[in-house]
Amino acid sequence: MSTSIHVTGEHPSTITIGHGLGFEPIRDALDEAATRVLIIHARPLAQRAQSLAEYLREQGIEASTADHPDAEAGKTIDVVASLWDECGRLQLGRKDAIVAMGGGATTDMAGFVAATWLRGITLINVPTTLLAMVDAAVGGKTGINTSVGKNLVGSFYPAAFVIADMDLLDSLPAPDLAAGAAEVIKCGFIADPEILRIVQATDPKELLRSDSPQLADITTRAIAVKARVVSADLTEGGLREILNYGHTLAHAIERANNYTWRHGDAVAVGCCFAARLARGRGQLSADEVAAHDELFARVGLPTRYAGSTLDELTRIMLSDKKVRRGILRFVLLDGIAHPGTVAVDPVELSGPARQIGIGA
Repeated sequence: MSTSIHVTGEHPSTITIGHGLGFEPIRDALDEAATRVLIIHARPLAQRAQSLAEYLREQGIEASTADHPDAEAGKTIDVVASLWDECGRLQLGRKDAIVAMGGGATTDMAGFVAATWLRGITLINVPTTLLAMVDAAVGGKTGINTSVGKNLVGSFYPAAFVIADMDLLDSLPAPDLAAGAAEVIKCGFIADPEILRIVQATDPKELLRSDSPQLADITTRAIAVKARVVSADLTEGGLREILNYGHTLAHAIERANNYTWRHGDAVAVGCCFAARLARGRGQLSADEVAAHDELFARVGLPTRYAGSTLDELTRIMLSDKKVRRGILRFVLLDGIAHPGTVAVDPVELSGPARQIGIGA
């Protein structure tokens, strides 16, 4: 059984979530005029990518595979250029497709290849991590890194189809599964409190299993939240900023640690910080702040951070994309499921920072 969620707007997209989806949905997602497919995959997925290629060949599609260096090392212009060359070698046409199989780094980078080859060909994302399923693979952000920063070169280019097979999470290490759950819980706080109720009511050992019906439920709900937001605001002109709840501090933590922190771990800390910032403004109750700590910790995520000073983190946050005219802007809650972006004076940061372990 599977569920389909649709992103509407100028660049529609269909996300299919389920168990045991196999390769057929990928074949069905191809344009009827497609004759060639390039499968770009993370290296540990070589066998699965090859199996998909063989399946497509049996269906009369000329399919080829290409791997890339792991994680952020794969998000470079040199890797993209080599894949452009591969697209040329295969003579990929406008009706053909790129399939991105892997985590967020794969979908980010391969999506950029698809967006730029012939000014855009069909992109099909097959995310294999929970974080990619609920975040990177959905919503159309593609990009690569440069010497001066992460994801500074890219485009908004939604995948035509996203195939989220929960069975692919079976081999995912527990810390990576928990990191993905951070983005799911975040969606609960900004838009769907039922996610929070399910996380609270489910034993974490049962919740963080690939075959868990509760995990499938909250994953589907989180994807639905993102789909609704992206349908209304693909290019982050306003509403889409709410998806950055917890991310202002999270991005600073990641950068301060040279991206050795998992994104989800940093988001969990960032949300707990943002909750305290909102509490200081009278926008959240003490119980609602405590719920942040409890629910993130419940799935094994950190809620405290002491690896950098507030001065160091503030300098990084001032380069955040939400900053306007040198003014810090945070997504804060005015009650659960009522997010908004607000200007924040740096003097407001010290109290919440101390409460989560950050020194001056």
